[in-house]
Amino acid sequence: MSQAVSCPLCADDGGWVLWRQAELRIVRVTGAEATGFPGFYRVIWNAHVAEWTDLSEAEQGLLMRAVAGVERAVRKHLQPTKVNLASLGNMVPHLHWHVIARYDWDSHFPAPLWAAARRASHPERLDAIVSRLPACDAAIAGGVFRSRTAA
Repeated sequence: MSQAVSCPLCADDGGWVLWRQAELRIVRVTGAEATGFPGFYRVIWNAHVAEWTDLSEAEQGLLMRAVAGVERAVRKHLQPTKVNLASLGNMVPHLHWHVIARYDWDSHFPAPLWAAARRASHPERLDAIVSRLPACDAAIAGGVFRSRTAA
């Protein structure tokens, strides 16, 4: 992995690693930023690049296959109301995609999870999603996509 000065995604995996290959890794986000959003995943390009157009077309295709594979696993195993896909990079200018399961009952829906909460959390509903995470994680770890370069 390329090491860029003070880049958190170069210095750390960015979550619990479910899949890793030379070009990218897929993690489930853990810690405070995932509180209330158990189906929060990231697909992270390993080399330190900031923009989508820093990648070749083949690399872009590989990254999008990974994002789509995570979305398919999330939809199948967590059955969200909606899946949010985002590649902002304003806070961390290291190319990565967020794949986030969203529910019409979650504390922030329909606003982004970075916005202010609109309602209280539903612990029982969150627990039900958490109970399905192992199956989703296993699907991702088992290779939600395959490439000739998979490690």
